[in-house]
Amino acid sequence: MEYKFSDRVQTLKPSAIREIFKYAADPTVVSLSAGNPSPDAFPAKEIAEISAKVLAENPISVLQYSVTEGYTPLRRHLTEYMKKKHNTGSDNDDILITTGAQQIMDLCTKALVNEGEVVICEAPSFIGSLNTFRSYNARLVGVTVEHDGMNTDELEQALIDNPNAKLIYTIPNFQNPSGVTMSLEKRRKVYELAVKYGVLIIEDNPYGDLRYSGENLPNIKSFDTEGAVIYAGSFSKVISPGMRVAYTIAPKPIFQKLVVCKQGNDVHTNIWSQYVCDEFITKYDFDAHLDRLRAIYTQKARFCMELLDKYCAPKITYHKIDGGLFIWCDLPEYVDMPEFCKTAVLNKVCVVPGNAFLTDEKETCHSFRINFSTPTDEQLERGIKILGELAKNL
Repeated sequence: MEYKFSDRVQTLKPSAIREIFKYAADPTVVSLSAGNPSPDAFPAKEIAEISAKVLAENPISVLQYSVTEGYTPLRRHLTEYMKKKHNTGSDNDDILITTGAQQIMDLCTKALVNEGEVVICEAPSFIGSLNTFRSYNARLVGVTVEHDGMNTDELEQALIDNPNAKLIYTIPNFQNPSGVTMSLEKRRKVYELAVKYGVLIIEDNPYGDLRYSGENLPNIKSFDTEGAVIYAGSFSKVISPGMRVAYTIAPKPIFQKLVVCKQGNDVHTNIWSQYVCDEFITKYDFDAHLDRLRAIYTQKARFCMELLDKYCAPKITYHKIDGGLFIWCDLPEYVDMPEFCKTAVLNKVCVVPGNAFLTDEKETCHSFRINFSTPTDEQLERGIKILGELAKNL
């Protein structure tokens, strides 16, 4: 039988990271490619306690259908928490609980972007979001990420050149994959440009709580007086990615459309997961938990950078980070980066080729991304040592 696929999926390709996972499943391979939290980071004991209690005392509350907007106590507590802790959200906004932050990108694109309209993205940017935008036949326009965030001159030119742009997608804190944090000056400038040209911002912030050094910067959404910012938060990196609980704070007219789109998508997010998240952030010491995560990742990040200095310099350089889970590494311009990554796989180390994170995957790229949160220290040292040996033979 001949299968005729929709125009939306004709040109879609599997995620490069998911394809690399197939190699990483080999126990002899050191995977520096995943974006998984450390196995030491999960509050498994607390999750078990919360689950046992609700299943014993009120099981129907987490086993029955629920409302699309999300578990009401969690929505209320998150609204209060984000206003108090991050000055984020106003009376003109509402909060929707979603099945992971990836669903926020999907719902926003479905609700706001017509085929052929432009989504302006950082270059490089998170491959999962890029593929979501592509799945709706949006046209992607990349803006260079500098050491302090998006090049705002390039951004304004992109807005001038693309009057049909609908969204600006940014990860301002410890950006995936570059690890870059956008400066306060650029956060304000990006917001000003969005308002000036009538384009919405999606502010994706899964890593904001994982800062190891330096001062916290305000969310772009915190100075949103014009209803121009859709904020995406997630519990994936601070509680559990497998539970698939995220949330978006959006202007009420947009929120209402997202709810309708979600009803046609998955009806509502897993209620047990939402209940667990709500109990954990309200009945347990969530701040102490975040401090513990920061301690774990501070040690792992420092160790990873020490290994890169020891084994990979000067052939492989990298961008020092103040938080998050990723380090962006650069090869000399004369090196074929995709070939280097393939050779690394053959030598039992997985990294992610940098071009996978570009709006145009055919564009020349000399960088690759590594993740340090998942491997053990022994695996991390073994993997980076192999990368260094390969680099010496370039």
